[in-house]
Parts: sequence; structure tokens; C-alpha cells
Amino acid sequence: MKMRKKSELPTKICAHCQRPFVWRKKWAKVWDNVRYCSERCRRAS
Repeated sequence: MKMRKKSELPTKICAHCQRPFVWRKKWAKVWDNVRYCSERCRRAS
């Protein structure tokens, strides 16, 4: 993936807290499966 401005990165809404979060490099291969913004939200659901 080429360099992008932070404002150009894809975003999703967290399934638990309903807040938007942006793409992270560590999620590059699994972005389609990411549903939560953090480990804390994932554990709470």
C-alpha cells in the first residue's frame, strides 16, 4: 500500500462503541473481518 494521508484511510464503525475507527497497517490482511476498534471493545461484546 502506498503512503496516504490519514484522512484518506478507510474507516469503519465499531460494532460495540459505535465510534468510527481508521485502517491500521496491522489489519492490512484482515481488514474485511475487523469489527471492533480495540481489544477492549472486542472483549466487551
